[in-house]
Amino acid sequence: MADFNASSPISTTFYLTGIPGYEGAHHWISIPFCVLYMIGILGNCTILHIVRTDPSLHEPMYYFLAMLSLTDMGMSLPTLVSLFRVLWSISREIEFNICVVQMFFIHTFSFTESAVLLAMAFDRYVAICNPLRYATILTLQRIAKIGIAAFLRSAFCMIPLLARLAYFPFCHSHVLSHSYCLHQDMIRLACADTKFNVIYGLVLITVLWGFDSLGILVSYIFILRSVLSIASREERLKALNTCASHICAVLILYVPMIGLSIVHRFAKDASPLVHILMAHIYLLVPPVLNPIIYSVKTKQIRRGVMRLLAPKRIRSLLE
Repeated sequence: MADFNASSPISTTFYLTGIPGYEGAHHWISIPFCVLYMIGILGNCTILHIVRTDPSLHEPMYYFLAMLSLTDMGMSLPTLVSLFRVLWSISREIEFNICVVQMFFIHTFSFTESAVLLAMAFDRYVAICNPLRYATILTLQRIAKIGIAAFLRSAFCMIPLLARLAYFPFCHSHVLSHSYCLHQDMIRLACADTKFNVIYGLVLITVLWGFDSLGILVSYIFILRSVLSIASREERLKALNTCASHICAVLILYVPMIGLSIVHRFAKDASPLVHILMAHIYLLVPPVLNPIIYSVKTKQIRRGVMRLLAPKRIRSLLE
């Protein structure tokens, strides 16, 4: 590898990693990744199209679902080019500036998705616990403000973390652990005091994820209390069923996210395959599974998918 000038890190070139030990099979490994990306893109674009074109879905719940689809794609699409450049043996190189931009989108949209899930929990709380004021509390203008605030909160919090990378000399190995850039992976290569980045990153994760997860938990405590007060068992199940898709989306985001953080912080000596597997689960599982779950569990979305895919006669039989 070429020698690098540690005094000018902005021009530094890094090297991405595919699947260690399986370099000869990278072209074959790219096929399931291609399928997963296609499913994620088509699924989320379908959700966005259905919500946009069906006037009956112009309600808060579905606007938040559209936000979830946007954040899913915003989190996974920045890795698409770099992943396939590595797997198709085009190039492993990535410039510092491109790496930082990629990190910004991945981390910003992962935090934004957490905030969107909190907003969806609040939506379910209002719909179940205060249905008469639902339309007046969650107006279109307020929903738009929530979405913008969720993105800006995440973006501004990431700026100090990524800006400091420009001042780090990278005199160690320039080989990253994944086929895309993560902040916790890059600071491992810096030969400087990274204490601020480590502490700030931990605080950021604790505060943002902690606040969002606590808000989701509190919302469901109130929802559960309200549902248990309903006399009819059928009505209780119906109310809880409206939350099932959201609960799955929360687990799909938080479990891989927490798992990846634990692996990076406490399992540094684990097999590289463990790190790579967790990193790709973290990015690909939410955009692939969320549209499927909402299409299966949400009747209105399911009907919208049928309108797109099935002729009218078949739709009438299925419905």
